[in-house]
Amino acid sequence: MSGELKKNGIWESYKPMILLLMGIVAGSIIGLIYGEKATVLKPFGQIFLNLMFTAVVPLVFFSLASSIAKMSNMQRLGKILRNVLGIFCITGMFASIIIIIIVRIYPPAQGVVMDFGEYIQPEKANLLDQLVKALTVGDFNLILSKNAMLPLIIFAMTFGYCVSAVNKARGVTTSALVDVLDMCSEVFMKMISIIMLYAPIGLGAYFAALIGQFGADLLGAYARAILMFYPICIIYFLTAFTGYAYYAGGKKGVKLFYKNIFPVVLTSLATQSSVATLPTNFESGKKIGVPEDISSITLPLGATIHMDGTALTTLMKIAFLFGIFNMEFTGIGTWATAIAISVMSGVVISGIPGGGMMGSLIIVAFYGFNPEVIPIIVTIGILTDAMATMINATGDCVASMMVARRVEGKGWMDKSSGDLEELKADTVV
Repeated sequence: MSGELKKNGIWESYKPMILLLMGIVAGSIIGLIYGEKATVLKPFGQIFLNLMFTAVVPLVFFSLASSIAKMSNMQRLGKILRNVLGIFCITGMFASIIIIIIVRIYPPAQGVVMDFGEYIQPEKANLLDQLVKALTVGDFNLILSKNAMLPLIIFAMTFGYCVSAVNKARGVTTSALVDVLDMCSEVFMKMISIIMLYAPIGLGAYFAALIGQFGADLLGAYARAILMFYPICIIYFLTAFTGYAYYAGGKKGVKLFYKNIFPVVLTSLATQSSVATLPTNFESGKKIGVPEDISSITLPLGATIHMDGTALTTLMKIAFLFGIFNMEFTGIGTWATAIAISVMSGVVISGIPGGGMMGSLIIVAFYGFNPEVIPIIVTIGILTDAMATMINATGDCVASMMVARRVEGKGWMDKSSGDLEELKADTVV
């Protein structure tokens, strides 16, 4: 890598990331200087977001369907899925336990005095109905939406499996349909790379609007909750993710993770959407060396159900509301319910910019808190959503590394390096 840097220069090697960072910094400065006036730039950021969402839905379908359709070994698919779900559960539980310990020691609502009346226990929300809505849609056209990512993923995986099964029944390993799916996947990846040329302008404009609109709110009465959340996320990122990367690939895994994760960090902070960050995550996973069939399954699923950051912010909101209503946030039952709500909220609202707003509504509806608290926790959600999304998206990347470690074995990074060198040699020849 050092030789490549000397040959091409730092600018050529890191040009996309440098331009992206420059755009975001410029947008942030504009937002700070012009305040509310900077919101006039939001449409330019929305254009970028809309382009990404338009391309990312078919990208997820074709990348997942083609990867599974090409699999001749369905046992490998089962092994990948088992490890994906297991790792998602473990990391989510770890994040939840950490935030519960912290809010017990340092209650986010301490010192906040607000009178919203007495809390009355409501009837329990129907979790099964929420699950049905999260996993399925009522019509085919509804599946072609960013708001139905989990049903889309299930459909794409089932479609790919059926293609593979039909090929196997016919006694062939591939078919024209597999080639079409594979080519469409490459086409949409190319489309994403073209859209990303506009990213420095789009994300810069989005950042200018966000900081211009919400920057002053950091000085509000609930700044305590906000100011404790950001260090928690940074510490979680540096400690937990470093540990996860080390488990995945030792020192080399940690080095490659930090070398390639910052485009994901910047994109997720700006878009506040794990789905919009998927293309960047795919590219980072490829550079790290995660096998394509693993990343194409882990990353889309992660953008939908792997929500470490959402767990952190949702539990923060719940603890904050418990404090406002003078309720004790203690006991295994209380914590288990709060964790379940945070997971449910993550599945239902994931992939949507500003999804923390919807999560706030789910919390209030489930517990039956006075609706007047909604603006308070919505604001908390707005101010923490970017950081929570960053944890979600970067967590997907490191999770794909851990899945690769579980599926391929300890030496998976060496295998990936070998495959990359072989590909370069073939290209030269």
